[in-house]
Amino acid sequence: MSKVHIIGEIGINHNGDIDIAKKLISIAAAAGFDSVKFQKRNPDVCVPSSQASKRKDTPWGEMTYLEYKHKVEFGQDEYEQIDECCRYHNIEWTASPWDLDSVRFMDSFGLRWAKIASASNNDESLVRFCAKTFDSLILSTGMSDMESVKDMVSWIKEEGVRYKNLSLLHCNSSYPAPLEDLNLNCITSLKRAFPYCRVGYSGHEFGLTPTIASVALGATIVERHITLDRNMWGSDQMCSVEPQGMFKLVRSIRELEAAMGSGEKVITESELPKIQSLRG
Repeated sequence: MSKVHIIGEIGINHNGDIDIAKKLISIAAAAGFDSVKFQKRNPDVCVPSSQASKRKDTPWGEMTYLEYKHKVEFGQDEYEQIDECCRYHNIEWTASPWDLDSVRFMDSFGLRWAKIASASNNDESLVRFCAKTFDSLILSTGMSDMESVKDMVSWIKEEGVRYKNLSLLHCNSSYPAPLEDLNLNCITSLKRAFPYCRVGYSGHEFGLTPTIASVALGATIVERHITLDRNMWGSDQMCSVEPQGMFKLVRSIRELEAAMGSGEKVITESELPKIQSLRG
């Protein structure tokens, strides 16, 4: 069984504060996460015109929705600090681009891979541009049925991404996702439908049990939102994992990996003394 790749989704849980982002990078690295991930947007492109001028109460006072999206968005300086911080802590970083400008921005950092968020997986132009730009892609499949996923995979394949460089994450995009809607067995369905792709799980539920269980079903990539405190302001905070849970999540996944084994029924080395003492 190959080592599960564990992604800490910082997203916009930093609330536009680079110090919060750096703390989350440091904790994720200490906990044993393999990667951290952000979200990259050009708000002038991403925010619908119908929403841009709507007023919003924020911790920084009342402002328009467009002003708020700019407030929590990192630019060149912040991402240079993120890149330096991740190098220092020996942890990989990437982002989910929400528009073509953001794809180009990410590419300027020479990132190894990018993740397409569930909110963007039906945007054919964005999916295709990501496939042209990055050698490897991770695609979240929330808000999609199997036929839609097949369409997304075909777009990516047509742009030259090899199956072994494409990973699909089963996901329910409710925040938080009800347990009865998680449908973890879909991990098995995706593995059957796309046998040459890596398949994983992106969880938005409360608690850690379903995420850990996904590994037993064959998930080779696991992603969870992470935060310093679930009581912080922001739409993703409540379904995120706090520092103590981050350590528990990684430890539990690594223990499960060790326990899964090859599936072949054999007499283990540790059983040999028992054979001698109990059977003679």
